[in-house]
Amino acid sequence: MFRRFGESFRRFMYGRYGSDELNIALLIAAVAVSLINSILSLFLRSGLVYTRIISPLLYLLMLGLLGYSLFRTFSRNIYARQKENRWFRRQWQRLRDRKNRYYSCPKCRQTVRVPKGKGKISIHCPKCGEKFIKKT
Repeated sequence: MFRRFGESFRRFMYGRYGSDELNIALLIAAVAVSLINSILSLFLRSGLVYTRIISPLLYLLMLGLLGYSLFRTFSRNIYARQKENRWFRRQWQRLRDRKNRYYSCPKCRQTVRVPKGKGKISIHCPKCGEKFIKKT
């Protein structure tokens, strides 16, 4: 019985995107929002503002995160989902990069990475050659 179900699910998922790092982050964020909502409900149960405004908003946020994760999982537009995941991974890498700062060139909008903690430095854009001064 389970083998037949597994084969049916495999056929259903054929040509669909599946899961990636962004989906996992969305699921973790949904669980975190749900936990925050549960903890707040223990402490603010009698509060009218919480029960009428905050709790439903947190619940809708959690459902939105879960819905978007499911949409991404079952999507057949693989190129768009890969593009979203690349953007997410780039932003996540920037958050985790503690040694560098990222600036945009004022002329061509090229992203330039420079080391942190050097004070005011002159940055040379590798794409257009523009020089600009920023504090790191």
